[in-house]
Amino acid sequence: MATVTFASATRTYPKSERPAVDALDLEVADGEFLVLVGPSGCGKSTSLRMLAGLEEVDSGSILIGDRDVTDEPPKQRDIAMVFQNYALYPHMTVEENMGFALKLAGVRKDEIGRRVAEAAKILDLQDYLHRRPKALSGGQRQRVAMGRAIVRDPQVFLMDEPLSNLDAKLRVQTRTQIAALQRRLGTTTVYVTHDQVEAMTMGDRVAVLKDGMLQQCDTPAALYDRPANVFVAGFIGSPAMNILTGPAVDGGVRLGTAVLPVPRERLARASGDSGRVTVGFRPECLEVGGPGDGVPVTVNVVEQLGSDAYLYATLAGEQLDPLHPSDVVVRVEPRRAPDIGSTLWLRVPEHGLHVFDPTSQARID
Repeated sequence: MATVTFASATRTYPKSERPAVDALDLEVADGEFLVLVGPSGCGKSTSLRMLAGLEEVDSGSILIGDRDVTDEPPKQRDIAMVFQNYALYPHMTVEENMGFALKLAGVRKDEIGRRVAEAAKILDLQDYLHRRPKALSGGQRQRVAMGRAIVRDPQVFLMDEPLSNLDAKLRVQTRTQIAALQRRLGTTTVYVTHDQVEAMTMGDRVAVLKDGMLQQCDTPAALYDRPANVFVAGFIGSPAMNILTGPAVDGGVRLGTAVLPVPRERLARASGDSGRVTVGFRPECLEVGGPGDGVPVTVNVVEQLGSDAYLYATLAGEQLDPLHPSDVVVRVEPRRAPDIGSTLWLRVPEHGLHVFDPTSQARID
């Protein structure tokens, strides 16, 4: 087992004006499951490929344990990678696929058989060892790719969106299996995904990237409760946090026709010279008050999900944009969902209010 350290690691592709990964400083603890998450093009896969040795590091360094592997070839890094498309050999059986890297490394045949059998038992693949990949489902192929990594007993597992080719139900099932397997093996793991729900449910810590830069790295609970900036606040959570900007007035920030109370000190620090404040609040923390008690909104869409209902509403006094029929998303009891076109008065409890600087986008505590 080993730690992984990115020390100001930077990668700039030829003919590109800005780095794909910009001075990434990140440390992964021994045995930790770290998830890199962010939108397409944020640099998460490039970061993983730099660690694997598949991309050059233009400046900075990468360490596995105490060893600087920045300029070492992939085969000398003692890592095992699971790819998005599984990368299985179609002409080989499951057993041959899982043991192929060991065969190339000159491991004895009986040792290969022992390791493959052990991994197959862990992954429940004993009945499929003599089948070829075309005879397997997507979930089974994914487990074979995992088994191929496990038999190598590497210092670090690298996983590049391994669940993206699976259907929704199987993806949920498999992500719990991967998380449980990693905890059982205790191998340091760096996992890349664009799915923030996947990131929140699997990782010991989650690193959020945007435009090649690390925005925040913390536990899932800390990212959810104390996002460092507007981007993290809007990216983490489903549905996303409501984020609105309005003029600072006496006692709070004006939203539509009402004033949302904001503590005086945070209001002064957030508004600065611009006179405007950005606030955020999650759909599930909103409380519905009586007429005149809170911020009025008009309900445009009601989304019934069985266990919950989500309202997509517009601030009262604001014009409805047909392409974006919502300023505010509210979670309510599904049996008490209001009618479309009705007006609700929403209160934001102080513990659910997030305040951000509208210029720097940074959180104001």
